[in-house]
Amino acid sequence: MRPSIARVALPVPLDKQFDYLIPSHLFPIIGGRVSVPFGRQTLTGVVTELTQHSEFPLAQLKAIKAVMDNQPVWPTPLYELIRWCSQYYQHPLGDTLHNAMPSALRKGKVADFATQVEWQLTEQGKNQLMHNFGRAVKQAKVMKRLEHGPCPHQEFIEEEISSSVLKTLTEKGWIASTEIKPKRHAWPKELCNQPADLRINKEQAVAIATVNSKSGFHSYLLEGVTGSGKTEVYLNLIKPRLEQGQQALVLVPEIGLTPQTINRFKKRFNVPVEVIHSGLNETERLNAWLSARDNIAGIVIGTRSALLTPFANLGIIIVDEEHDASYKQQDSLRYHARDVAVMRANKEQIPIVLGSATPALETLHNALSGKYHHLTLTSRAGLAVPTTNKVIDVKGLYLESGLSAPLIAELRKHLSAGNQVMLFLNRRGFSPALMCHECGWIAECHRCDAYYTFHQHSNEIRCHHCGSQQHVIHQCQGCGSTQLVTVGVGTEQLESQLEQLFPEYKTIRIDRDSTRRKGSLESALESIKRNEYQILIGTQMLAKGHHFPNVTLVALLDVDGSLYSSDFRASERLAQLFIQVAGRAGRASKPGEVLLQTHHPEHSLLQSLLNKNYRHFADTVLQERKLALLPPFTFLTLFRAEANNCDDVETFLRQVRHTLEAHPLFDDNCMVLGPTPAPMAKRAGKSRWQLLLQVSTRSLMQKLLMSSRSVISQLPHAKKVRWSVDIEPQDLS
Repeated sequence: MRPSIARVALPVPLDKQFDYLIPSHLFPIIGGRVSVPFGRQTLTGVVTELTQHSEFPLAQLKAIKAVMDNQPVWPTPLYELIRWCSQYYQHPLGDTLHNAMPSALRKGKVADFATQVEWQLTEQGKNQLMHNFGRAVKQAKVMKRLEHGPCPHQEFIEEEISSSVLKTLTEKGWIASTEIKPKRHAWPKELCNQPADLRINKEQAVAIATVNSKSGFHSYLLEGVTGSGKTEVYLNLIKPRLEQGQQALVLVPEIGLTPQTINRFKKRFNVPVEVIHSGLNETERLNAWLSARDNIAGIVIGTRSALLTPFANLGIIIVDEEHDASYKQQDSLRYHARDVAVMRANKEQIPIVLGSATPALETLHNALSGKYHHLTLTSRAGLAVPTTNKVIDVKGLYLESGLSAPLIAELRKHLSAGNQVMLFLNRRGFSPALMCHECGWIAECHRCDAYYTFHQHSNEIRCHHCGSQQHVIHQCQGCGSTQLVTVGVGTEQLESQLEQLFPEYKTIRIDRDSTRRKGSLESALESIKRNEYQILIGTQMLAKGHHFPNVTLVALLDVDGSLYSSDFRASERLAQLFIQVAGRAGRASKPGEVLLQTHHPEHSLLQSLLNKNYRHFADTVLQERKLALLPPFTFLTLFRAEANNCDDVETFLRQVRHTLEAHPLFDDNCMVLGPTPAPMAKRAGKSRWQLLLQVSTRSLMQKLLMSSRSVISQLPHAKKVRWSVDIEPQDLS
């Protein structure tokens, strides 16, 4: 009998599905999209079940408006993985499925390649090339570009050519546009553009052979010091998969790492390489998504969101820099891409390789306990030699915008030798605070428990937590004085100071402010590699994975804040950051040096990193966490709640605590901590509190949460606050 009712998951904050009647002329499928009425609006949902029965009278059910797909949006293993994500991370299924789709599909667009506008010269335009364009610089730029052949419209957008310029040239009859669909090409028989690196060392060869010798699902941790050639191992692992007609997924933590990774893979392999990250527009993302699904792309390189892309024949997953915190989604579906990638590899029965010089302690624990295969690369590839690490004790020293005299002398020495230097400061803006010199008043964000950051370039003060900003103030709001001074150092101030100290050398700053424009990061990285800049200043964006052969000195200016943080993961993050930043120095034949400025040179963490290595540090911290019953030896769930009224938030979380402690499964293996105000107790005008659940096993955590969540959502104060559940949180702020 033909089903008469479709159960549909909708992108709403309700952990339930909705029943709709199936009209006789429509044929929905499980895993396909449908358009349905919901209240006064029409939503796009995903069919999860077809049935004859509903708990509601048929007369109350509305009918499906339209069916959008004749095949499921995701193949079965991936659809099951997304359902697992919804369950494990305690997030509504409808919203989880919604987040897993490209935005074009969320809006109900057809799951087919979008046409692209392409521009070309007309005959009249070709004749015009011999004439002068006068002061019409942009028009001349377009014409010269089209002289070499047709050009996609997107390229002109990226080069900031406005539509009015193209319209003027069209009206003159010099250029014309056509709509084309992306061309689909079968993979060539000759898959490799260039031969593999024959200089691979014994450790690389062992790692490659170990992974390639096994079939089916296996998890591997590839722990290799910075510059040890992990990417070369990845390339050698992907090659046999491509030869078998399989595809590869490579995850990287930041958009900034994709350009160099793409170039490396495109140089090696003669197959289509697609990129998926948040910087793509709607059309680009859908086309990349479809290329993977339809077996057009051989390799997909992407950030966290690329993980849920459907593949026709996925053969291997590689997670580069697996320790990176950006793999954890911090809102909506709070999943960890590394952990979900392992689960996906399990469901697809393929190998997964987690690569890092500084593995997350959870991953390292899995490798040491035998859950993952542990592969190591202990020496730098090629002629690169290990860096020399030194510490500068800045107690009592005068600092010029965060720079000590010994550091300035070292910078001058390396620059004079014709090398590049890199300074790391994880604080953008000119200064983290603006203070009155007369009374000590500090400019605070009215909506957050945080100070405004002064940005000199835009002449603004901004809150980096809620995004509020205003023109810089010139008068103290406490005493009326005009004696306002900056406190602390940001990357803008550091850039200004270095330009004064070293006017003969060019300085470049790479942070979120200086790389806002599309393509600006890629062009900045290219100019660094061409040695156009000798002094590099950056935040974490510059610390990850980049290869700068001429950098011989790396300096970390301010790490003291991480030494005494209340977050138990702060020391792990500092250690990872130190090793990663240090890894940017001496990556070619030139020896590298790493300098660390601190007021606490005797600190055990710094001594461990300077004189031993990350592995020694990790072993020590794992022992400490075992004694303290912290992850990875226990499992945490963080309940966050916020509201305008502080009492409502505290009362709600107290009710959550009573609900959890009253559960039949709650025993000596469980502990509830809180509720307490969040480290930042007020953000964006809301009072914020949190509650921490600690349990001994994942299965116990899941059973507790699954049976408690519906009760929690019905608590008297649940509708008065905005609350969320974060499974295995990475950030406790």
